[in-house]
Amino acid sequence: MLDAALTALSGFLDPWMLVTLLIGVLAGLVLGLIPGLGGTGAVAVLLPFIFLLEPQQALALVIGATAVIHTADTISTVLLGVPGSASSSVLLLDGHTMARKGQASRALSIAFVSSAVGGLVGAFGLTVSIAVAQPLVMAFASPELFMLTVLGISLAALMSRGNVTKGLLAASLGLLLGQVGMAPASAEYRYTFGSLFLAEGLDLVAVALGVFGLAEIMSLVARRTSVAQRVELRGGWGQGIRDVFRHWTHVLRGSFVGIWAGIIPGVGATAGSWLAYGQAAATVKDKKRFGKGDPRGVAAPEGASTSISAGDLIPTLLFGIPGSAAAALLLGALLVFGIEPGPSLITEDLDLVYTIVWSFAIAAIMGAALCFLLAGPLAKLSFVRFPILAAGLIVVMFVASFQASQEFGVLQVMLLLGVVGWLMKYCDYPRAPFLIGFVLSIPLERYFFLTDSLYGTGEWMTRPAVLVMAALLLSPLVFKAVRRVRSGSGGTSEPSEPRETVTVGGGTGHGSSGTADGSGSTDGPGSAGGTGEAGGPEGTPGSREGGDADTDDAQGADEPEGGPPQTGPDLRGSWWPLGTALLFAVVFAAALLTGQTFTESGKLVPQLVGTVGLALSLAVCVQEWRRLKASAGPAPGLRRELGWTLYAFGWLCLFLALIYVAGTVLATAVFVPVFLRVVAQLRTRGIVVYTVALIAVLLTLQLAADIALPQGWIMPAFLL
Repeated sequence: MLDAALTALSGFLDPWMLVTLLIGVLAGLVLGLIPGLGGTGAVAVLLPFIFLLEPQQALALVIGATAVIHTADTISTVLLGVPGSASSSVLLLDGHTMARKGQASRALSIAFVSSAVGGLVGAFGLTVSIAVAQPLVMAFASPELFMLTVLGISLAALMSRGNVTKGLLAASLGLLLGQVGMAPASAEYRYTFGSLFLAEGLDLVAVALGVFGLAEIMSLVARRTSVAQRVELRGGWGQGIRDVFRHWTHVLRGSFVGIWAGIIPGVGATAGSWLAYGQAAATVKDKKRFGKGDPRGVAAPEGASTSISAGDLIPTLLFGIPGSAAAALLLGALLVFGIEPGPSLITEDLDLVYTIVWSFAIAAIMGAALCFLLAGPLAKLSFVRFPILAAGLIVVMFVASFQASQEFGVLQVMLLLGVVGWLMKYCDYPRAPFLIGFVLSIPLERYFFLTDSLYGTGEWMTRPAVLVMAALLLSPLVFKAVRRVRSGSGGTSEPSEPRETVTVGGGTGHGSSGTADGSGSTDGPGSAGGTGEAGGPEGTPGSREGGDADTDDAQGADEPEGGPPQTGPDLRGSWWPLGTALLFAVVFAAALLTGQTFTESGKLVPQLVGTVGLALSLAVCVQEWRRLKASAGPAPGLRRELGWTLYAFGWLCLFLALIYVAGTVLATAVFVPVFLRVVAQLRTRGIVVYTVALIAVLLTLQLAADIALPQGWIMPAFLL
């Protein structure tokens, strides 16, 4: 084990390893500033580039971005009061309050150092877990691996905030989409409908970018103004470092809380950050100082934020069970290189595991150092109007999704999944269980058939480890049932929690409220259903903002005080949630009917998933019908808000059509200037510089890095 660790460390003597790690860190820092994209978006954008690298370099690239995402989103949370991800909303209590008191530099300094310490503690915890869990992993056979897969998917859904039924339905939908393509247990193609590019299955990058990335673009593309006024970064950097040393126990305790939160699938970064904040508040005598700009309220959750990502890697690497959407993408990256997490990874590729450990530790330090050096420029990037960023992001997302299959159909699938992701986001479906279910769909089926072939039903179901995992799976349901009986609440459905909202930039500084038990409630004074416009020209779409990152799907943000809310449309009280549930029911019913044509071995899992998904869809339909009858009607201005979303979707369709006709380069040359003029209202000089620079980057990637660009009917010969 020591030899493998030293071998992995020696790999960083190669300058290219450090370069790829640095690129990943920089990408994570930049994308982490954009509310809504977070770790999932950053890893999904980088994933296509791993095909050009060696396994060690590819892992360094992905881990570099993963390790610093929660370091970067601190900047927008503290300075602007706009959480870069739902997990960073806890910093609104003390971090943003310190910034409003003129202590922004001090708050950021505490956050950066605590985040680096959390990364080192997380890397240490990952190292220890390898040594401790290695005998356990080696003892696991297909029954235990099958039950672990079921447990990981189910816990991610059961522990999702909001309606548990919707979480399970989202996971079932991901499992169903994972069945597209070649069946692992029979030589047949399923749900391909004669399409050649579907024969290989849906591409993970396209699914992730569609459900997460394009869904956020549709929510944010109408933004025309910066989200807050500027906050100066004055002195106080040294004071923040001294605060970390003075409150080192809170940083360490928060880091260890983060590791445990990451290990348990489905808990996620938001709950882990609030748990760390809660334990810090519960272990001090002067609790009343928390929420009023206390440095400990920044140090503890920031120590947890980075270590949570390391904790996510433990079940991902040892058992192949990702605990978050970003970890699911990392699992996909491992599978691209034929690396199977679990016993084979520990025995055959242990040096790769330690490459991940070292990458995480080095990236955590590198990210914190870069944040100190680049805090000013990064903060300025946060003030850039979103349509200016969106123009480039749209191009990058479409090019990234094209790399794996290099089929035009994958772009259409990504756009369709963007609509599905938008519906899930605003109808309160957690999207992380969807992505985890998609990634684990084939392993689940493979382990099931191995178990069914090698063991009798009574034999494998009575194995001790299987019984323990079954108990863990049932315990949340039993707990909820007991709690419901004790509370005396009737009915068969669990009402979904309201989407979180926070008050930002110039508000009270208390846009979030958390409890010591880590529930992570962030209900602020703003309303998630607000309907204002954001200062765009008359007759054009206004601005809305909703955030979603990692496993957190319910975060929104409001305008600064005196401005309108900037959340996305509130669909509750309208027919949209019921219509979405009915749509999912139709999808599962069609899957059941189509599955009848498969062979016995090929249709077993699709039929099971289809039956469970149909039952869950109908249960959600009943919930939404009852909620619709009890509501006072749709939120005011809903039709206008949906019009803005359709407006954003139209721009995405336009770019896709231009690619189909003219290819990527010419489509970019036409789309970007028009988009920047009409939506971003940028001046001519800025439009020309932006467009030329973006096209230059595309051509450089094509010629130097062999990145494939989608081709259209019209394509200059020198670009072929």
